[in-house]
This record gives sequence, structure tokens and C-alpha cells, in this order.
Amino acid sequence: MSNSKKRLSVLILFAIAMGYVEAMVVVYLRYLIPVSEWSSISTYRDLCVFIRNTGIMWSEQTREFATIIMLFCVAFLFGKTIKEKLASFLVAFGIWDIFYYLFLYLWLRWPENLFVWDVLFLIPSPWVSPVIIPVCVSIVMITTGYYLLFHRVQE
Repeated sequence: MSNSKKRLSVLILFAIAMGYVEAMVVVYLRYLIPVSEWSSISTYRDLCVFIRNTGIMWSEQTREFATIIMLFCVAFLFGKTIKEKLASFLVAFGIWDIFYYLFLYLWLRWPENLFVWDVLFLIPSPWVSPVIIPVCVSIVMITTGYYLLFHRVQE
């Protein structure tokens, strides 16, 4: 196995482990905040009020910011050029996000399907969409990153 593929394997392993850690945060939040409170959310406004009322908005925003910084740092260490750094960020982000949902499903049996709505980010305010959207974006990110890493331009 080439050195670049070994390094890519480490990047992928890091992203999978991060997906697990992020999913465990959600597992703990669901244990700490009763499900009955989650089920009262029916609109985007309800979601924003709920998040603010639980007192987790700031801690979740800073945790999400730290996650992006961690992905950036590992990409910075992985890549030698700006192109490799960007590509590795795309690969790591995409893998992290897909495995986040996979681990949530394994632990909570959620999302039940890819059309369930989720809170994607809280920075700068809540982003919500069906789960299929971040999964598709992640697939595009992984594909683009892999292409940038291993496609050689013909001269």
C-alpha cells in the first residue's frame, strides 16, 4: 500500500471515530432531555425555542465549532499542498457525517429513514433538513476530495 493510501486510511479512521463521538453526544442528550420534550417540536420556531430553553445552545454551538476545527486540523496535518488539505477536509467531513448518522441509527434506531428531519448545525443559528440532504452532500464531498487527492492532470 502506498504512503498516501496509508495516510488516507488514518484520516478515514479518525473521521469514523469522530462520527462515533459526535453520535454519543446526541445519545447522551436524548437520555438527559426527555423524549416527550423532543416530540413537542413541530416547527422550526419550536425547535429554536426548545434549544434555547434547554440551555444547550451555546455549548452545542461551541462543540460544533470545535468539531470543525478538529477536522480542519487533521486535514492540515494530512495534506502537503493547499489542494491536498482541502481534499482531505472534504473526505474527513463527509465520512464523519455519514458515520455520525450510522452510529445514531445503531444506538437509537434513529433516523428511521433518510427523510426524517434533523438539526444539522446550530452555527450561526439552527439549520434543519431531511437527513438525506447531508448524506448526499457528504457523498459529494467524499467523491470530490478523493478525486482531488488521486486524480493526476494529464500534461
